[in-house]
Amino acid sequence: MSASNTQIKAYIQAAEEIAGVQVPERALYLRTIVNELERLHSHLLWVGLAGHFLGYNTVFMWAWKYREPVLDLLEVTTGSRINYANAKIGGVRRDIPNKHKEYILKVMDELEPKIEMLTKAVLDDFVLHLRLKNVGILSKEDARKYCVTGPTARASDLSIDVRRDDPYAAYDRVEWNVITDDGCDVFGKAKVRLLECFESIKIIRQCVKQIPDGPLEEPVKEIPAGEAVGHVEAPRGETFHYVLSDGGNYPVRHKIRAPSYVNIPSFKATCVGQPLADATIALAAVDPCYSCTERLAVAVDAQSKKVRFTFEDLVKLSQAKTERLRRGKEE
Repeated sequence: MSASNTQIKAYIQAAEEIAGVQVPERALYLRTIVNELERLHSHLLWVGLAGHFLGYNTVFMWAWKYREPVLDLLEVTTGSRINYANAKIGGVRRDIPNKHKEYILKVMDELEPKIEMLTKAVLDDFVLHLRLKNVGILSKEDARKYCVTGPTARASDLSIDVRRDDPYAAYDRVEWNVITDDGCDVFGKAKVRLLECFESIKIIRQCVKQIPDGPLEEPVKEIPAGEAVGHVEAPRGETFHYVLSDGGNYPVRHKIRAPSYVNIPSFKATCVGQPLADATIALAAVDPCYSCTERLAVAVDAQSKKVRFTFEDLVKLSQAKTERLRRGKEE
């Protein structure tokens, strides 16, 4: 869902390094704006799904409602709400006219207080504290051992972010902060993603105001022989592409490592031995890319090999635990 832009961007940056292309400044700012709009929509989508898994469908509806203006901005700036591959080797395909700059800033101004309200509602909710704190613990040591990345790593107090550690696009031209949390639990992952939304808004505002005039691309006729690595900070974490070229019109070797491939295995550290009611949200907390990596269809008893629970059953167990905690608070 959110892989299209970042996966393409990592490949493009590898190809540009092989070709020795100097991407125009305006294109770098345009790439950054789209990257952060993508991060906003992905994080809000995750918050909504997490709310559903917990039985907080009001959170689900709020988060997805606030995500809609972000998707509208992606359509305005790239021509598509989802498959908005605006980046190309050498630059970008489509400019953002000056008349759209004020619209972008207006949406950011309207969105910020709404996300602030949603953040306070989530982080101040007593039941969610009971439900998410000390659940799905991924210690800092285990986070390193499993090589997790993105919000999954930053919620285990690992301050890693490709945007800062190996800057690309216009990230070294604007001010922003890497968000971390030392809770190492599901609550920490929710907190990191919500607070990262404010950093994305900050980055977008600066890019819109600072974007220079100039061309949108540096023409590239062919990719010479060579090899390079491109990596970007996707909403889920580092996306890594290795590209080997022999000078032909397609790569000889193209190795991809998406963040879900390193984040999902950490499930073994966060879920084994924990209540089944927590399994769904602990797995969902890493924001796995369901379109390409979801494998959980049923839970099978290890000894009898009989099916015990479907995925829907596990979601219901999670929602039921939340309801029990809510009723205990009310009583």
